[in-house]
Order: sequence, then structure tokens, then C-alpha cells
Amino acid sequence: MSETTTGGGRRVSRRRLLLGGSAAGLGAAGVAAYAARDDLARMWWRLPGIEKPRTAGAVDQPGAEWIAASGANWRWADRPDDYPIDRVVIHVVQGSYDDAVRVFKDPRHLAAAHYIVRRDGHIAQMVRELDVAFHAGNRPYNERSIGIEHEGFVSRPSSFTDAMYRSSARLTASICERYGIPRDREHIVGHVEVPGTDHTDPGRHWDWDRYMRLVRAVRVKRAAG
Repeated sequence: MSETTTGGGRRVSRRRLLLGGSAAGLGAAGVAAYAARDDLARMWWRLPGIEKPRTAGAVDQPGAEWIAASGANWRWADRPDDYPIDRVVIHVVQGSYDDAVRVFKDPRHLAAAHYIVRRDGHIAQMVRELDVAFHAGNRPYNERSIGIEHEGFVSRPSSFTDAMYRSSARLTASICERYGIPRDREHIVGHVEVPGTDHTDPGRHWDWDRYMRLVRAVRVKRAAG
């Protein structure tokens, strides 16, 4: 991020300049508007020449299939520069893989996860990790997390196959490696554990002990350079 030197010699980032001060001393109306100003400050990277280059159809997880979610179901961002990523949220569709793809492509649904994992372990990516997917039902969690949806039903233990667990565990381990997220249950959570949610997934049949063993066992190769 570029910086500017003030008259007093203090270096100020372009993000800070956009914010234009703090909430201190604002009246009631100003406090009400501060959250919106904070959102604007987080968009410093959209100034000309700052936005990260993007390649159409690119995926963050090697081997994943790119299927674009509707733009109504996620928000453009530049994570982790504007929103640090420190959580992975585990979901279950309550339906099939095809059901999940269909609703995430539907602008009326107003929700999508970054990834879907099928029963056979196939992974589709529908939102870039850079961006904020509407998956957790909690704005701060959406901004700080990556959502992984899984084909199946919370009431059916047979939904959760060995191929699904292993593929999802490799995905979660890779996400943790990319963003320095600890591989523990504080940082890898179920949708039911998101504050304020009314969802119950992944449900009592999701084998957290097995899943976390698999996540911790994955050895992720670091990119060269």
C-alpha cells in the first residue's frame, strides 16, 4: 500500500487518507454515518492502479471447477487486505450439489458460499476468496471467513462420505495455509456456531473429530518464491 507523508512527518496510508479522520468528536448523526465511511475506507484499493488483477475463471484452490455465483450473492472486496481472513465456516446444503449450484447462481437467493463439495469429493468454487460471500448470516463473519458448502442433509449420516471428508479437509487445510489460520475448532467452525444464526448445519452427524484429524494431517506444499 502506498503512503503519504504529512506535514508533521508522520506516514499515512492511502486507506487512512480515505477515512479522513476518526469517529471521535462526531455527533449522533456522524456516529450513525461512521460505519458507511468505514466501508468507503476499505475500498481504497479500488482507486486507479491499485486493484489486484483478476483472471476470469481463475480458482484459488487447485483442481476446483469454477462456476460463477450470481453477483447478487456476494460482495466485491480485496481480502485479506481490507478484511483479514481468520475463519472457515462449514455448511451443509440440505439438498444436492446441483441444488446448491442452482441457488447460488440465482440472484433472488441472496446467498452463496465460496465452495461446494460434492459427495464424490469434487469441488466447485463459486466466489473468489478475495470477495465476501453471503454465507454465514452474520456480516462480520462473512467478511472474515471462507464458506464451504457440502452436499447432503444434516439428518442423514450417509450424506457424509469418506471422499467428501477428505476433499473438504484438503481444501480447509489449504485455506488455513494461505491465510495463516490455526487448524483448530476455534477457527474452523460450523454454521450453527456463527453468532446470531438460526441454522443447525452441519448437524450432529458431521464427525468433527474425524474431520479435524484429516485437516491437521494434510501437508500443504508452499508455492515457490
